Amino acid sequence: MRLLIDVGNTSLKAVMWHNEQAQPADINNLPWLQITEVIYACVGRSDLLNDILVQAASNNIACFEAKVTKTLGDLVCAYEHVGNLGIDRWLALIAGFTLYPNTACIIVDAGTATTIDVLNSEGLHLGGWILPGLDLMTSLLTQNTQRVFDDGKTPFTNELGKNTPNGLKNGALVATIGAIEQAKLHLTAQKADQATQIIFAGGYGSLLQQQFAGSIFDSLLVMKGLKYWYELTETV
Repeated sequence: MRLLIDVGNTSLKAVMWHNEQAQPADINNLPWLQITEVIYACVGRSDLLNDILVQAASNNIACFEAKVTKTLGDLVCAYEHVGNLGIDRWLALIAGFTLYPNTACIIVDAGTATTIDVLNSEGLHLGGWILPGLDLMTSLLTQNTQRVFDDGKTPFTNELGKNTPNGLKNGALVATIGAIEQAKLHLTAQKADQATQIIFAGGYGSLLQQQFAGSIFDSLLVMKGLKYWYELTETV
């Protein structure tokens, strides 16, 4: 049984992976006698992660940290300086590449930031964008303008705003939708007839998925990428 850990900008997420199934992991009560490896990704410092790694070492369990590389099998990173690509983005790309072989993918992870990455059908990462997440986009405006405000209860909808909170929330949503539409155009410009799968993850991934017919939401996308990273690295 593998313990998979993803340390993001604001939280630590963990699952137990066994028999191709993810199970919730209680960080405060981990079944160390059943864990064979710890595989983790970290975009920032985490005292909680450090504590887990110490416990793993005390139980003689091997730990593996996912890293971005220029290539992984037939997957190729667009960044010249690969260390500058966030590991969460790389894992999402690995998951898309593995789950949808020979298919162009647009991968959107909508959390504190919204990242959009474009992958062609040959496994070449064409690049991507980093946007403020929906909450960050709205809070930046309310904090840095005098008359723009949010009432705390208005939802994000793909409609024209008819009051200030509407205009703020809906503007953030349609700006993000517009960026995803631009990603589709970039893929079409490269190769007009390639099938494209749009994949959403993250806290607002489900909301965004509803705006695109044929797209999917996968709450475990990064975790799956972590699993595939380990397995692909083992075979390289």
